[in-house]
Amino acid sequence: KENLSDEAYKVCRLGHTEPPFSGALLHNHKNGSYHCVCCDALLFDSSTKFDSGCGWPSFEQAVEGAVKYVDDNSHGMLRTEVTCVNCDSHLGHVFNDGPTETGLRYCVNSVSMAFEESER
Repeated sequence: KENLSDEAYKVCRLGHTEPPFSGALLHNHKNGSYHCVCCDALLFDSSTKFDSGCGWPSFEQAVEGAVKYVDDNSHGMLRTEVTCVNCDSHLGHVFNDGPTETGLRYCVNSVSMAFEESER
């Protein structure tokens, strides 16, 4: 599924970040699931999405076993990068400042995901 847009390629394969508040999935409030745009692996369920105000879609948890955690020391910061466990696509970062029970905030680039709507 490597037929990616230029922006998706830069984010997913080169580790770039889409501009804040620009992503198509930021204000998506539909029920469904979020999948890796590169390999279609299931990453997040819509029930874990929340509005963090950071400018990127935010989730309180990933689907179990769906993501890898990588130390990221770029830009003079110590962060934890989140990548797709299946294809290593860069998704975003996870922070320990979430307002939900998990205390986590997965801050994910819209362009790195595809949304599949479902009825609940």
